Amino acid sequence: MTCSLFMPISTPPKLRHTLLYGQSLRSEQPSASYPNRRASSSPVVRAAAALPNDKELVLRAFQQRRALKIIAGLHNFDKENVAAVVTAADKGGATHVDIACDSELVKLATCLTSLPICVSSVDPSTFAAAVHAGAQMLEIGNYDSFYDMGITFSPKEILNLTKQTRRLLPSVTLSVTVPHNISLPDQIELAEMLEQEGADVIQTEGGKCAIPSDSGVLGLIQKATPTLASAYCLSRAVRIPVMCSSGLSAVTVPMAIAAGAAGVGVGSAINKLNDVVAMIAAVRSIANALNSPETTMTRSSISGKQMLATDVL
Repeated sequence: MTCSLFMPISTPPKLRHTLLYGQSLRSEQPSASYPNRRASSSPVVRAAAALPNDKELVLRAFQQRRALKIIAGLHNFDKENVAAVVTAADKGGATHVDIACDSELVKLATCLTSLPICVSSVDPSTFAAAVHAGAQMLEIGNYDSFYDMGITFSPKEILNLTKQTRRLLPSVTLSVTVPHNISLPDQIELAEMLEQEGADVIQTEGGKCAIPSDSGVLGLIQKATPTLASAYCLSRAVRIPVMCSSGLSAVTVPMAIAAGAAGVGVGSAINKLNDVVAMIAAVRSIANALNSPETTMTRSSISGKQMLATDVL
């Protein structure tokens, strides 16, 4: 397979009902890699059979409490930027990369890295084509771009999306983001229900709502406070791994692990940079913080010592 970079692709915003229940964000064409493959009427069988041993590989870094997922953005279809983010994740020491749910982007990413590729969407019908193209993990989440459009997601909607995804792709690793705009008790309740519905990872968020009042290190801690609070509570409410995401930096990544997270997700701190060298340096800085001796000691000391979330609410 050969790789090439193209001009950025713009994707106009869709209405809420289209995003949740209508046509996919992009119409998919038959894969050029499989010109004679007939379209399957059973995406469950096709996707589940395509990558049978991926779940253990994808979840290994979470089980070791050192997962680092670099996020390109759910609505980021700019192939040049996505290629730079994927390259930075690969060269900088990340364990996963998260891109928009688009089969062409997945094919591009597989040319650039051997890291597990996660695709993000809020339309379950788009996932099967991305898995067929090589994606190994699904993410219902990364809602920040929807907040900019005035769209939020209720717990009921997120549960329905999770159920739909599990019906279509029962064997593929699934991460679901618990939104920050509901109370911590409601976040805990939703996380517990998502675990029951078959989610493999719970992701937190909160950086979008955090407005630091100070600069420097204090400001970085203030920015991460909402997602750190969610990670602390949710990691004590569910048995599956919790990924702390949104608003994190090299300063606060060790705090996420200390709070109980099995890994961290970082997006705008990387994908908003204009230079791939700067992206690699930023990923490496976060990876070094995640794997520092102090963080490793913290990771070891809190393993198996989870408190109940209700003890702190």
